[in-house]
Amino acid sequence: MKRLTGIFLTLLLICSAALAAAAEPCRTRSLDFGQKAAGWTHRPLSMLKKDTVYTLTQADGRTVLRGAADGSASFFVSRFKSAMEVPASISWRWKTDALVSGADNRDKKREDAPLRVIVGFDGDHATLPEVEKKRFKRAKSLSGRDLPYALLMYIWSDHVPVNTVIPSAHTSQVKMLVAASGTGGLGQWQTVKRNLADDYRLAFGAAPGPVLGVAVMTDTDNTGTRATGEYADILMECSGNRPE
Repeated sequence: MKRLTGIFLTLLLICSAALAAAAEPCRTRSLDFGQKAAGWTHRPLSMLKKDTVYTLTQADGRTVLRGAADGSASFFVSRFKSAMEVPASISWRWKTDALVSGADNRDKKREDAPLRVIVGFDGDHATLPEVEKKRFKRAKSLSGRDLPYALLMYIWSDHVPVNTVIPSAHTSQVKMLVAASGTGGLGQWQTVKRNLADDYRLAFGAAPGPVLGVAVMTDTDNTGTRATGEYADILMECSGNRPE
């Protein structure tokens, strides 16, 4: 229940500012951690959990976000002022020196990751399964806000193959997609570029709605271990547009 509450809180934190607005046309958007306009802020997962410690550093002339988890979990979030039509791609760089010992995102009791990049989407709530409609209704009664439709989490897994979709054990509206796996590349910056619409279709079996926001998370709250992850250069690209 604590993890489920945290997931729905994440949905609100990422997306509540943008949910009521109509989607704006797609525009290439840099979410560089050094840009004030990106609006990055730290957000807790739960009052009952320790927060991951996030710090901004400089590396090779770029601003890098470092997350250090010690039996903890919380988010670094960029909420959009207005929902945006789905871009052609999302890309980022990330780095970790070690995987989370004992973690397995297929097991809700061991659901931790050194690196997560999370995208929130709007959608037609009328199409939700009845059990989800009830969950969303409860969440709205607690928060006073409508929840967005879905979250897609890109993760670095220990051994689950790349492009595997891992359903959340808590809600059908959160899916994890393995973007990197295993020990290859540990300790070095890795660049990831994904087709956001294709990945959403793979995870949810339908076309995505507008994008509402982005978050990152390094978490070890379930395994009680330690992990560090670094993030940089998050970029949403739309064909023919220049970064803002």
